[in-house]
Amino acid sequence: MDVFEAIQKRRSVRSYLPDEVPEEKIERILDAARLAPSAGNMQPWHFVIVRDAEKRRILSRGGVFAWFLSESPVVIAGCGNRKASPNWYTVDTAIAMQNMVLTATAEGLGTCWIGSFSENQVKRVLKIPEDYRVVSLLAVGYPKDDRSLIDHVSDLVDRKKDLRNIASLEEFGNPFDYNTES
Repeated sequence: MDVFEAIQKRRSVRSYLPDEVPEEKIERILDAARLAPSAGNMQPWHFVIVRDAEKRRILSRGGVFAWFLSESPVVIAGCGNRKASPNWYTVDTAIAMQNMVLTATAEGLGTCWIGSFSENQVKRVLKIPEDYRVVSLLAVGYPKDDRSLIDHVSDLVDRKKDLRNIASLEEFGNPFDYNTES
């Protein structure tokens, strides 16, 4: 699968099979994060891989939209070192996590990016040092065939805007007309 196909196929998965994710797939996902660009090549990220069912259960109670983390066989906490890169750790960690999402998709896995969590709870449960901030959590696993109602509703409201509505040519508001035939 090429990168554009992974971008097109990626969706937020909130219902997972209990199957374990093979170690080699996790390593490939982490390697994709490692290869991400960062400001000044600081690479201010650290990723905590959570497979333990009890820890995933605790993490699932930390936010309104995190309830399914207990079902996901893997949760990855993306942390950024705010001292190493005070201005860019959030952006750099997010770029690395997007690499993870696309690689997981290419590996046949589903993911869901979680921004709804209690940072204090995550830091306490995963023993994350003070210098690090939790940027996001990422659920990873094999999607269930039976998508939840929230997945179907998300599909309805998650229609992507036309390129003409999100891009301008040379100046904001100057229409970006592209030839859809080419």
